[in-house]
Amino acid sequence: MKLVLASNNAGKLAELQQLFGKLGLTLVRQSELGVGEAEEPFRTFVENALAKARHASAATGLPAIADDAGLCVDAFGGLPGVDTAYYATQFGYAKGDANNVKALLEQLRGESNRRAALVSTLVALRHAEDPEPLVAVGRAVGEITTEPVGEHGFGFDPVMFLPQFGKTFAQLPPEVKNAHSHRGQAARAMLALMRERWALGA
Repeated sequence: MKLVLASNNAGKLAELQQLFGKLGLTLVRQSELGVGEAEEPFRTFVENALAKARHASAATGLPAIADDAGLCVDAFGGLPGVDTAYYATQFGYAKGDANNVKALLEQLRGESNRRAALVSTLVALRHAEDPEPLVAVGRAVGEITTEPVGEHGFGFDPVMFLPQFGKTFAQLPPEVKNAHSHRGQAARAMLALMRERWALGA
């Protein structure tokens, strides 16, 4: 069964393909099928992921899967949330991981509550009008460090400290990170839903 991934991120495709291949699914990036990016006007991860999945499915006629993810900081009332990718631009910096980290550390300077969660929401549809989308959420809760630590990963990994490991995501080997990351959790939950609801795989 072929599933369109409502993303053009090659790394995300490889990560998810490894998991969903177990169900006999083949993921294809939407750009390979001539589909452009969807609008993401909403303020919640689930609404944006659903919009992306419906857009990709409507354009291709295929079942679709999409994710929306971001960082939710307790001290900021859950923000930046859906604006995570563009967080640095709010403070006059260019878009990018390093600037996002820089801006976050500046905004948290002197703040005692540094608790935060990386959140991933996956949505899968059998077709564009599917009234029962599958929704899976993964959350990795930790604390924001005062400076970047570690060489692995991307995004906020160097400042996301996980108390259970005593390390940041960027200090963990990739296989350990993937087993405990927000996206890894959401993907495993989605696999279980697909097995149950779509009767896929073993």
